[in-house]
Amino acid sequence: MAELRHQGKVAVITGATEGIGYAIAERLGKEGAKVVISSRKQKNVDQAVNNLRSQGIEVLGRICHVGKREHREAVIEDAVSNYGGIDILVSNAAVNPIYGRMLKVTTEGVWDKIFDVNVKASFFLIKSALPYMKNRSGASITLISSISGYSPDNLFGVYCVSKTAMLGLAKNLALELAKYGIRVNCLSPGLIKTQLSKQCLRTIAIPNISFIFRYGLPEDCGKIVSFLASKDAAFITGESIVASGGQVSRL
Repeated sequence: MAELRHQGKVAVITGATEGIGYAIAERLGKEGAKVVISSRKQKNVDQAVNNLRSQGIEVLGRICHVGKREHREAVIEDAVSNYGGIDILVSNAAVNPIYGRMLKVTTEGVWDKIFDVNVKASFFLIKSALPYMKNRSGASITLISSISGYSPDNLFGVYCVSKTAMLGLAKNLALELAKYGIRVNCLSPGLIKTQLSKQCLRTIAIPNISFIFRYGLPEDCGKIVSFLASKDAAFITGESIVASGGQVSRL
């Protein structure tokens, strides 16, 4: 049985009906948090809510396209109206609509979509949640960046740049939100077996990306976010934990 180190806490996780986001919600829920999850499709939300409730986790679910202000604010309102506030916020939702070299991305729309969802939406989600996180004991925010924020990749250059931006966003917000008792950190996963990484899994051999000869699992990420949101990480803010199986990370 998991330690109940998040008992009484309220956690909001975006992009949380599968993959890394779902694993984070599951871990936080198993450790006692009430979780509010979201993604873009109602059927995915319903399925994830049912799966989490079957494990005894208290959970609410809502459709949310994080690029839309009214959707972001509705998720925050759900958490506050049902549970009274927010202790843990995890910005996980992200997109990568194009693969290929960055200089071959010829439309501004692709750049706008990636940065709107991956970076700008994270900032405004946090801004909406801030009034309900201020001065709550142990409040924390985790942004999901990526090893690709450190290491360029020819398959998805624009996505890499957006994930580098997340590292800077975490550092700046950590500075500004410290006065409210809120810590801000990043998790930067390596190659994790998810829907988003399918293209990479088809083209990259394990020995090239991991010292420990396996791909990462969403559960690996859930454990780290739970740690970052806990008292055990009370002196960690403005940092990024790289979970890559040994893949080198350098800025």
